[in-house]
Amino acid sequence: MARKALKLASWTSMALAASGIYLYSNKYLDPNDFGAVRVGRAVATTAVISYDYLTSLKSVPYGSEEYLQLRSKIHDLFQSFDDTPLGTASLAQVHKAVLHDGRTVAVKVQHPKVRAQSSKDILLMEVLILAVKQLFPEFEFMWLVDEAKKNLPLELDFLNEGRNAEKVSQMLKHFDFLKVPRIHWDLSTERVLLMEFVDGGQVNDRDYMEKNKIDVNEISRHLGKMYSEMIFVNGFVHCDPHPGNVLVRKHPGTGKAEIVLLDHGLYQVLTEEFRLNYCHLWQSLIWTDMKRVKEYSQRLGAGDLYPLFACMLTARSWNSVNRGISQAPVTATEDLEIRNNAANYLPQISQLLNHVPRQMLLILKTNDLLRGIEAALGTRASASSFLNMSRCCIRALAEHKKKNTCSFFRRTQISFREAFNLWQINLHELILRVKGLKLADRILALICWLFPAPL
Repeated sequence: MARKALKLASWTSMALAASGIYLYSNKYLDPNDFGAVRVGRAVATTAVISYDYLTSLKSVPYGSEEYLQLRSKIHDLFQSFDDTPLGTASLAQVHKAVLHDGRTVAVKVQHPKVRAQSSKDILLMEVLILAVKQLFPEFEFMWLVDEAKKNLPLELDFLNEGRNAEKVSQMLKHFDFLKVPRIHWDLSTERVLLMEFVDGGQVNDRDYMEKNKIDVNEISRHLGKMYSEMIFVNGFVHCDPHPGNVLVRKHPGTGKAEIVLLDHGLYQVLTEEFRLNYCHLWQSLIWTDMKRVKEYSQRLGAGDLYPLFACMLTARSWNSVNRGISQAPVTATEDLEIRNNAANYLPQISQLLNHVPRQMLLILKTNDLLRGIEAALGTRASASSFLNMSRCCIRALAEHKKKNTCSFFRRTQISFREAFNLWQINLHELILRVKGLKLADRILALICWLFPAPL
């Protein structure tokens, strides 16, 4: 137990130190110094490390009770079953198998004693955080314990994971680029989940995409569309999009690129009030309406720390937020500034995280995981991604207004306004593409002039 405590403490402290945390303080920091904010990564890393080491069982011995119980039924259930797991995580491992009717399936098996051990680990985590609180009263991290107590039981119920998978599949069925593996309910329990086997490469694997002629920019756009729809329109968000849970492949039939979404144990359900305020906030950030940025940040619990909050959401400097995050991509200079000034002011970030709605915590983690994928693909925060977010915000806000009016004339007026706003975005995107093509033509002409083809 002492060794586990030391390991958890050291990894948590390393996560906090290595994560780029930059905080706002009226006392000695000007808002224009927000060029060093990397708060999103801090939130995500802290949460991920905490969850990983809450349940630190990394593998299951073949001779364990759980394994032997499953093994005894293997010949009855499966034509073949691979003993070596495809992947192993803190809560479960996944095996490939073939049913007697020839269908290939993935079998997700929960590690033995995880349920019993998890309550002890949460208690240990709570003791550690209370100890840190005694040594450093300005730090507020009890929200980590609260979130673990709420979310871990849901992640340990594989039937709940299956229901989430079916719900998101139905919710996003209009996206032909999304694949959610089907669940085999007749062979699933709370601790064993059988699903359709779908192969592919991890979403951050550029070599795999190049080898299979999958367009990296297309995948990045699809991922942004998918998550914008979840967050802004539906308020039902897959909160663990690390590369192992998001695969890409060419559809066997059509040859089109697909995103395969796995591991549906952890979802955040957003209240309507939160979702609409979050829509308004992102609209304000995208269109650089700083008065409304302050208003909606404060509605979401940021208080006077709203500049920090805006930087957390966008992973951009305060200067960039004021100039307009959709106007220019992140530069190497800005990234370097963020990294060089990271991890300086923990008390304010802990204070902010303690005051925002709990729904925001997993959203921040999700945002950061998505940014990590974009960074790996080299497609981070393009103007197109912000426009897709804006489209979803417009649709969500219009739908809310129409739902809350009884007047046919008013609903028609709202629909026309929605259509006009979407048309404006389409026009803006077209202009950006034309400008990009013209720039590309100029660069090509310059190359041809500098390096003429031999006669």
